[in-house]
Amino acid sequence: MILSSLDLTDAQFHKVSDLVYRHSGINLKNGKEALVRARLMKRFRVLGMDSVDAYLDFVNTRAGEDELTRMIDVMTTNKTSFYREFAHFQYLQDVVLPQLKTKRIRFWSAACSSGEEPYSIAMTLKEHLTDIERKDMLILATDISTRMLEKAQQAIYPKETLKDVPTSYLQKYFVRMPDAGDTYQVHASVRSLVRLAGLNLMNSWPMKGPFNVIFCRNVMIYFDRNTQEQLINRFWEILEPGGHLFVGHSEGLSSISHKFKYIRPATYRK
Repeated sequence: MILSSLDLTDAQFHKVSDLVYRHSGINLKNGKEALVRARLMKRFRVLGMDSVDAYLDFVNTRAGEDELTRMIDVMTTNKTSFYREFAHFQYLQDVVLPQLKTKRIRFWSAACSSGEEPYSIAMTLKEHLTDIERKDMLILATDISTRMLEKAQQAIYPKETLKDVPTSYLQKYFVRMPDAGDTYQVHASVRSLVRLAGLNLMNSWPMKGPFNVIFCRNVMIYFDRNTQEQLINRFWEILEPGGHLFVGHSEGLSSISHKFKYIRPATYRK
């Protein structure tokens, strides 16, 4: 049976919202009914299901653990672009990188989506970090979405998504793909700086740090205040003294309790 629409009762919507919140911290309860309905439809069509209650029963079983992961995946929003919120990269270039004197350097792109953010960071480091070839340099790039991580791993992007990449960077750090339309792959020298991994920010973190810089941008807008506060304080613990945290420009930390020093909009320092 192919569904053309999905009826979702208030009780079912709250069950879905509670599941997503419990496993990912994402808050869907404020006006997100249409989004939940549309994205559940995608999974129902794949599975050939037509019963919301049966689906919810299934994802709450051991056999449904993989489907629960896929459900949370489709509920996430993955808007991103190269050099998004460029002021961060300018500050990184002008202020942060000149201060990095140690051999070991660790960055974390904590919600990397399809890879544009960590690859933007990597290109900035290659251009502006002195003696990068002598550094123990790594950018950890994590995301909850296996779908997005697969795209990041491929690192292939249509030309129209590269409009904010400087022309000189496009020439140096991208390779045009033959027989694949007007698409480009990030050069291996850039990809080699990035380690991709699946991570739910609400779970335990296997890495120990410390990190010099953490990017966690346009993610916390989907979390409630308590979840935001817990996450920000975990970032504090894993950053080195003097390390920087970049958040989205709609994600100021003024409404939560934290120890960070405000530097400029969406930019904080430990």
